[in-house]
Amino acid sequence: MVSYRVGGRDSLTAVPFIRDLAGRLANRVQLTTDGHSVYLTAVEHVFGEDIDYAMLVKIYTADAPSDARYSPPVCTGARKQKISGDPDAAHVSTSYVERQNLTMRMGMRRFTRLTNAFSKKVENLRHAVALHFMHYNFARVHQTLRVTPAMEAGVSDHAWSIAEIVALLDPN
Repeated sequence: MVSYRVGGRDSLTAVPFIRDLAGRLANRVQLTTDGHSVYLTAVEHVFGEDIDYAMLVKIYTADAPSDARYSPPVCTGARKQKISGDPDAAHVSTSYVERQNLTMRMGMRRFTRLTNAFSKKVENLRHAVALHFMHYNFARVHQTLRVTPAMEAGVSDHAWSIAEIVALLDPN
């Protein structure tokens, strides 16, 4: 995971998130977001024209007003929309981030639907997410990589132990 941010689905969260993402990239990239409109402004504000950017807007069935919904509506299609630069249509996809979201939901119960394991304080949620991604990137050996993502990226020379992660904590 290159970057993440815990917050609302608004520009107050989107702009700092995209700014953090941009600061971690060494080269021009192709970026795909979902159809959430705050990303339009955030990506333009942070990257300007220095990005190949597209949106993947999914089309869903309309729910009947009386239905009690415990699962998402059915996706009936998707529209790829070029926003800026020259994005390669073959690579306009949100599949990787959707898979990452599933991994996060499976690894942290507070992200499953209809749960009682929610965080009462947003600060606790931020800590839980940070711990999840620290473990995901530095301690967990991934089956397809056969090393941790941090090792694959060259930012670590070994898989971290839980003791090493705990040692990073501020004793206060």
